Amino acid sequence: MIKITNLSKSFDGGKTYSVKALDLEVKKGELLVLLGSSGCGKSTTMKMINRLIEPTEGTIEIDGTVNTELDKVELRRNIGYVFQKIGLFPHMTIEENVCIVPKMLKWSKERMQERAKELLSLVELPLEQYGNRLPQELSGGQQQRVGVARALAVDPDYLLMDEPFGALDAVTRDSLQKEVLQLKEELGKTIIFVTHDLFEALLLGDRIAVMDGGILQQCGAPEELLNTPKTNFVKELFLRPARQLSQFKEVF
Repeated sequence: MIKITNLSKSFDGGKTYSVKALDLEVKKGELLVLLGSSGCGKSTTMKMINRLIEPTEGTIEIDGTVNTELDKVELRRNIGYVFQKIGLFPHMTIEENVCIVPKMLKWSKERMQERAKELLSLVELPLEQYGNRLPQELSGGQQQRVGVARALAVDPDYLLMDEPFGALDAVTRDSLQKEVLQLKEELGKTIIFVTHDLFEALLLGDRIAVMDGGILQQCGAPEELLNTPKTNFVKELFLRPARQLSQFKEVF
């Protein structure tokens, strides 16, 4: 479980806050979506979880231990990170990209190859067909699949996904969204997924945490946010999706 308590981040000495007094719990095995527009604090929150940036105030506990008390390298080994720009190394093969962290951990060549084979199969990019290719030989959607495989390489308990499909076309995005749900069911990972897309949040989230201006507006199951919004911001945000979902139900 990840427990966030009174978390705040200011980059200008307290004049303004990117995240302000955030309290949030991420339950084991759930997919929690952080939803909001650019600048609302969702990505900053993600970066504080794995200590890419440090909080100004507050704490983040990972399985009962405050993350600032953990070695950064050890912390990040247990938290896979997938982001929009993917960040595959262009001069490395797909297999080498997947095995970056295992190689740092000095896994044997056989163990790394077996893990790459397992993970690439999981994301429907068989090692025999794709392992020796370079990233530029793959489509954007395929590269993003490799990013997911790489994040899972050392079997982390947690997976952070920061707008991972934002740059992809609608068809590819739909396919990868379904794969995320399938991976969650198969692997039982705890996932925090950042998006600004309402329908992506509704599709993927066990719960959705809505943020605006660095402040948590409401956190709950999709049905709760649609039916019992607690703030005007949440009400207005979900008004259009609620109408469209209602029309969908009438048709079917």
